[in-house]
Amino acid sequence: MQTVKKEYVEKRLNNLRKRMSENGIDFSIIWDPDNQYYLSGFRAISYSRPIILLVYPDKTQYIIPALEDDHARENAKVDEFFVYHEKYSNSHLDTTFYQPLERIVEKLNEAKVLGLELNTLPASLYKKLQIKGFKIKDISHELIEMRAIKDEEEIYWLDQAGFLSDVALEASFQNLKVGMSELEFDSNGDRKLLEIASKKYPDNIVGYENWTCSGIKRSAMPHLYSSTRKFEKDDVVVHSRQVWINGYRAENERTFLIGKPNEEQRKCLQLAIEAQRIGMEAVKPGVKAKDVDIASFNVIKKAGYADFIQHRIGHGLGLTEHEEPYLRFDNEIVLKEGMVYTIEPGIYVPGVGGFRHSDTVIVTKDGCRSITKYPREFRDLLFDSE
Repeated sequence: MQTVKKEYVEKRLNNLRKRMSENGIDFSIIWDPDNQYYLSGFRAISYSRPIILLVYPDKTQYIIPALEDDHARENAKVDEFFVYHEKYSNSHLDTTFYQPLERIVEKLNEAKVLGLELNTLPASLYKKLQIKGFKIKDISHELIEMRAIKDEEEIYWLDQAGFLSDVALEASFQNLKVGMSELEFDSNGDRKLLEIASKKYPDNIVGYENWTCSGIKRSAMPHLYSSTRKFEKDDVVVHSRQVWINGYRAENERTFLIGKPNEEQRKCLQLAIEAQRIGMEAVKPGVKAKDVDIASFNVIKKAGYADFIQHRIGHGLGLTEHEEPYLRFDNEIVLKEGMVYTIEPGIYVPGVGGFRHSDTVIVTKDGCRSITKYPREFRDLLFDSE
């Protein structure tokens, strides 16, 4: 089974340790599953049984439930494991994650400064650690900064996710017809995606999320689940798909028109396409995130549709479906090579429909490149209703 290469895990850990040293942090507790995967190469199916990664200047430890023991030992690049159990026993087995954690922190007499992700850590655990007398420093921002710049391995898997998303979109559109449901439309892409992934990427983990909103009313709502509603003649349809492979995601969305759209629907889709193009052209190292959003917004504003924008132009993407940094009007962060974003300006007009393409781009040394390549021009998204 494909796992994160050890050299990349070591580079990421060394980066975190450097930041810990600069901030006077003696050790860190990593709670967020995506951050754990980033720093260890291990991801569980469920975290309803808590899992904790501890990072020190010279070692790493995992506290894991017994049912994840074999899985973690096979994939996690850590130095030591502590296992707790979920079974009736008269022995002295640990039965909650608190027990090994208590013993670990009791031994850290000289470690007084603890790094925590305060944006995700449960308040109950924070209070317990506070009682122990540690001085607590937030490392959330440090991890956000680290994950924002993708390394070579991450970019490789992002490219593969982009390829698979294109495969899925092509299969869905090849089988498009009036009378099929949104769910049926999705499923054609699902089958092809899983077929190609199984052949091209043996022994890897692949997954997806998608939804389709059809009709004037549904398409004008930016986020909805796919339903059993059937495509009708003259529908406006928004299709969204995220694909991930080994944890890394690409987002690929297209708005398409069935039959004969009216003049305003044509205008809005063309406007959304143009706003996306301008947004992509604005992405380059040294540009502020807010300026990308504003450049796209101004295209829509100039056309008189500013009141029909409901969201930022895009968001960071990687291990999480939406992650920082965000491309929005008030974000002063400066774009750097290796950052990954969606570019997805949307227009949502009651009585007309919703219009949005989304593509995933990687910031390069002189601009950006899209890892999702399914055709995005107006002529490519107009389908016959017969």
